[in-house]
Order: sequence, then C-alpha cells, then structure tokens
Amino acid sequence: MISVQDVESMIKEYLKDTNYQLVTLSVSPANEILVEVDRLEGVDLDFCASLNAFLNERLEKITDDYALEVGSVSLTAPFKTRLQYDKNLGHNVELLTKDGKKWHGVLVSVDEESFMVDVPQKKKEIQSLTFGYNDIKYIKYDLKI
Repeated sequence: MISVQDVESMIKEYLKDTNYQLVTLSVSPANEILVEVDRLEGVDLDFCASLNAFLNERLEKITDDYALEVGSVSLTAPFKTRLQYDKNLGHNVELLTKDGKKWHGVLVSVDEESFMVDVPQKKKEIQSLTFGYNDIKYIKYDLKI
C-alpha cells in the first residue's frame, strides 16, 4: 500500500515554489489516491495535469497498482483551509453551526480565531455575525443566493 506520507512528501516537493496549497489528500487501502489543490487565483487545469504527471512518474517507481485523481476542490465542498476562507472573502457562503443553525450571508472578514458573515435580515438590514472555527460544522460557498 502507498503511504499518505510518501504521497504528501511528493506533493509538497512539487508545490514548494508555487502559490498552490494542498487541501485534500486521501489514499485508500486499494491505492486510490485523491489530491485536491487550491490557490487564491483559482486552479489552472494545466497545473493539475502537470502535478498529475509528476506524481505518476514517482508513483510508478513504487507500484503499478494505483489510481490517481488530481484536481481542484469542488466549488460546493466545505472549506478545509484558511486559504479557502481568504479566497471566498466577499462571496456568499452557507454555514451550519454545531448547535444546528444554518446561516446564509456574505463572508466579510477572516482572522486567526474567527470569521464574520453579514446576514441579510428583513427590511433590508444586515446582521454581522462572528463565528469561531470550532463553533461550526461546516462553511461553504453558497450557490443559492
């Protein structure tokens, strides 16, 4: 079986002089490898193809029994890294708190401990709500607004 650490090391080598960031890496017991990257400016398809070729070249030295998928993070996937929060500043988001409340609004600020969302209210008013990262189940880009 291919180790997550080995694949992560390969990815970090490739990403070290780029503004891309590894967001998701999974390796199944059947050697199915999923790699998702992101950057503030968005992900370039040619970059993903190049990273895929780089990883294939190295993985083939370890085993020929694997499946590799390299791509960008899904637009509707929950945020996993600070980069995704920064990338979505000013955009509509949906979040679910650990106490089960769902909010829709605009992500307006992000810092090390928390983030703020402007939530529209009745009568065209805006309520600014601050959430700690540990207080939410998920936050993601909102396509519905």
